[in-house]
Amino acid sequence: MIGKLKGTIEEIGEDHALIDVHGVCYVAYCSSRTLSKLGGAGEAAVLFIETYVREDQLRLFGFLSALEREWFNLLQSVQGVGAKVALAVLSTLSPSELANAIALQDGKSISRAPGVGPKVATRIVTELKNKAPAFAGDAAIHIGLKQELGEGVASAPVADAVSALANLGYSRDQAANAVAAALKNAGEGADSARLIRLGLKELSR
Repeated sequence: MIGKLKGTIEEIGEDHALIDVHGVCYVAYCSSRTLSKLGGAGEAAVLFIETYVREDQLRLFGFLSALEREWFNLLQSVQGVGAKVALAVLSTLSPSELANAIALQDGKSISRAPGVGPKVATRIVTELKNKAPAFAGDAAIHIGLKQELGEGVASAPVADAVSALANLGYSRDQAANAVAAALKNAGEGADSARLIRLGLKELSR
């Protein structure tokens, strides 16, 4: 079982990277987001690897972080999601963006991934909503509030403030982050007008 590759980039293909490890070249299939962040030929590279062994093939999937690899496996626990769809989702959303989308029950963001229809996006959101916080990474700080918003149980001032900021053209995720920061400064008892005002200040930074 291969868990990580450290070597030199031989080439970057459309859906894979060829990594030279002491003269042995490994093909690692990656998301387009991962491929875009790798360097060019001749540069050093480190990839976390998920190894798939089938009767007729052995395939390596490469990731920039262990968290991205965990999401790859977690996504495939959802019915109708295989390796190809999981990579498509991770090509469209970073792990933290994916955790946020699931917490907010924002299937629309997930359905932007190639080959992911509304039904599959809804299943991802529904089946992973209780698992997302454990895999939130950088998004963990605000994930609780976003889950409350997604489930419709957030306080009225918070929900109203997020809705107002979203109506101004900000994404629901941006609005939720701003209101979460505003809530930290204003306190739990703040009304929606104050949260909107402080939220706009956060968004203007």
